[in-house]
Amino acid sequence: MLASDYTTSQLDVLEAEAIHIMREVAAEFERPCLLFSGGKDSIVMVRIAEKAFWPAPIPFPLMHVDTGHNFSEVIDFRDRRVAELGARLVVASVQASIDAGRVVEETGRRASRNRLQTTTLLDAIEENEFDAVFGGARRDEEKARAKERVFSFRDDFGQWDPKNQRPELWNLYNARIRKGEHIRVFPLSNWTELDIWDYIRREEIEIPSIYYAHTRTVFERDGMLLADSEVVSRGEDEPTFETVVRYRTVGDMTCTGAVQSGATTVEQIIAEIAATRITERGATRADDRASEAAMEDRKKEGYF
Repeated sequence: MLASDYTTSQLDVLEAEAIHIMREVAAEFERPCLLFSGGKDSIVMVRIAEKAFWPAPIPFPLMHVDTGHNFSEVIDFRDRRVAELGARLVVASVQASIDAGRVVEETGRRASRNRLQTTTLLDAIEENEFDAVFGGARRDEEKARAKERVFSFRDDFGQWDPKNQRPELWNLYNARIRKGEHIRVFPLSNWTELDIWDYIRREEIEIPSIYYAHTRTVFERDGMLLADSEVVSRGEDEPTFETVVRYRTVGDMTCTGAVQSGATTVEQIIAEIAATRITERGATRADDRASEAAMEDRKKEGYF
């Protein structure tokens, strides 16, 4: 008699947990949505959503909070992937929030629209009456995110109070909310950056070219390499130069740094990440180089 191997891999366990969370949300909430920026974490979430509801289509819309300062490669990928899925994409525009007077654009060398996304996101949630919002945050990213529950309760102002979160026993989640409140749901909470890339390799998932090594014109600021762009303010003391880089994370161009790398395949990226001792966001996000208390304050305001 042939012996069967019933061993479950780590990726299988993480995937099964995420699928269970997505199905739980679809069953418990009336109007969920999934934040999809075209970045690797949201791409993995979309793949998991496909598996969770196959052969039916994904039963909720995708939403992107667009600063208007995104990398063109990522926006092109976002639109193409949404078209392949046949999904509805809700684009919440920071520029529209600025034009409407909801937020005031920053000025100066370090101006960024990244923090302005909070108001745009909360307005979009209210306008579309979303009661659950899937996000791709992982607990390994930084300490404030490590305090998140999988079902992260937000009050009717969109605020996060770490002292007012529900207990999560085993895989039991409390989905009860009042009108105006909502839940941020993080199905990738227990994943690491390395898990994400292992999953991309296993599933043969397409990702934007910006994640692979390429030649780009950049300049250095505070030890980070920022892309030279018309939307990024650069001082005379910050000369540009060409070098081979890739991006570990993608977001607003004004605060997302590149890393010097020659990795042109997923396997090479995995080897690179396994050897590094610098976190993903610590290495590439200028806006996340803040104290734990500062990051927690931003989350209380309704930040991702």
